[in-house]
Amino acid sequence: MSVAVENKLLKGGEFLIKETNAEDIFIPENWDEEQLMIAQTCQDFVDQKVVPNLNRIDAQEDGLMVDLVNQAGELGILSVSIPEEYGGFGKDFPTAMLISEKTGPGASFSVAVMAHTGIGTLPILYYGNEDQKNKYIPKLASGEWKGAYCLTEPSAGSDANSGKTRATLSADGKNYLINGQKMWITNAGFADVFTVFAKVDHDENLSAFIVEKGFEGLSLNPEEHKMGIKGSSTRQVFFNDCKVPVENMLSERGNGFKIAVNILNLGRIKLGGAALGASKSVITQSIRYANEREQFGRPISKYGAIRYKLAEQAIRAYAAESAMYRASQNIEDATHHLIENGMEASKAKLKGTELFAIEAAIIKVHSSEVLDYIVDEGVQIYGGMGYSAEAPMDRAYRDSRINRIFEGTNEINRMLTVDMMLKRAMKGELDLMGPAQKVAGELMSILDFNMAEEEDIFSKEKKYIANFKKAVLLVAGAAVQKLMMNLAKEQEVLMYLADMLIETYVSESLQLRVEKLLGQRGEESVKTQIDMMQVYIRDAGDKILKAGKEALNSFAEGDERRMMMVGLRRFTKTDDINTTAARRRIAAQLIEQNKYCF
Repeated sequence: MSVAVENKLLKGGEFLIKETNAEDIFIPENWDEEQLMIAQTCQDFVDQKVVPNLNRIDAQEDGLMVDLVNQAGELGILSVSIPEEYGGFGKDFPTAMLISEKTGPGASFSVAVMAHTGIGTLPILYYGNEDQKNKYIPKLASGEWKGAYCLTEPSAGSDANSGKTRATLSADGKNYLINGQKMWITNAGFADVFTVFAKVDHDENLSAFIVEKGFEGLSLNPEEHKMGIKGSSTRQVFFNDCKVPVENMLSERGNGFKIAVNILNLGRIKLGGAALGASKSVITQSIRYANEREQFGRPISKYGAIRYKLAEQAIRAYAAESAMYRASQNIEDATHHLIENGMEASKAKLKGTELFAIEAAIIKVHSSEVLDYIVDEGVQIYGGMGYSAEAPMDRAYRDSRINRIFEGTNEINRMLTVDMMLKRAMKGELDLMGPAQKVAGELMSILDFNMAEEEDIFSKEKKYIANFKKAVLLVAGAAVQKLMMNLAKEQEVLMYLADMLIETYVSESLQLRVEKLLGQRGEESVKTQIDMMQVYIRDAGDKILKAGKEALNSFAEGDERRMMMVGLRRFTKTDDINTTAARRRIAAQLIEQNKYCF
């Protein structure tokens, strides 16, 4: 790889301190023909086989979910990212994310497939030895065997390494005997292969084991009754001297926590993909209902209050999509670079995702909260029918809520985002201190609120985003200096900082996408996307200001606080535009197309 290309590769978290060129990011408008064909196959399957049967799926009709997963396996939907030598198609990470998006509208089916292809398969694919991979991966790739992941316990949720499940070597040294209890295990009712985390004897760290359904000592509780995703199988799994051959230990003893963390990084960003797909589906349903439902002699899509909702749904989904595929391509580029430099492919894929664990957490939090907003507004657009179990918003509303808990709660992910950023700075992997000190120095200069002379249509937005980054650095730098080692205990401050980071990353991703798209299609054809960008970035400025104020008020006082507040307001200031008119233009295009069309 040339030096020029290598220099374009940003490290995870570097978006805060470095500029990115629009040409260097991937945008969904640039899918190639093969990717679009794969996506269409997946979408057709969901539309034709899954959506018409959602009530039957939610009723957990015996054998239905298994049959649907089998059919998905026959179409290759389960094996898109599995290497060819194990029966898959070996496609890149953005393509795998595209499949996550296209299965997103499948409600409980999406949960089952995501669990199977992600946490149910990837631990073995990435950490298994050749014998393990040859035995399990082809059958998991085809869907002949279904996968599940056993990490959570009654007393070990977010603190996964505190699990009490134990593994003890048998007297003859041929088996590990596992004893313990796992809960909230997706796919447990029909899984053939379980990745189980347990501590060997009195080890401090978890180890991982491949456990087959037929192994002696494994049993299941009945299905859990849940608020949403009612069609997904969720059971407790019990291990009572469960005999697991020693050759079924996954990776090395004590490496389980690392496996869990790295697989969850993948799970987080893929959850973002599923949430995006569900978001687009709900927006389309909202638009079509608004066009059909008449009140006072007119379709409700003619009214400004409804148009605002439709436009805002689309703005947030488009922004989330921009960030998600930007990060997905970053992961793929980092992986490819590692492989080119001699790293084994499976290790490179894990490392590539680990490098962008910050962005993965951002995508998980943002996309799940965007979906929650969109389904809530979907209920409102449907009005009384939105509250009826006969209409689609009932299921969408209930199903969406789990996403803020899945793959680590959004609170944990917010704190992880900041924690990872600061730890990388402490290790010298990210130079946050220099830029933070530079921003602090700017506070002592004469405050100039005038924008630089515009060079192109994006000059203002680029300046705003550069200032958003300064706002994050200002508040984060002050928090580190003031709170030092106690910052880790100040969870509210960490979450405010995370919100600032999230809005900054998403704003920049959206701006870069629209800039690249304009370069390819011309300004006239992307006017609506420009509207979405301008509205989103101005709202983001307000959100960053609020989060920054709350953070500063938590630890700063007197003249120091007043000075930083002046800087914060300066760095989050945007000009006023007619956002009402912009949203009306966005809504008009949605209403005319009668679907989410971006």
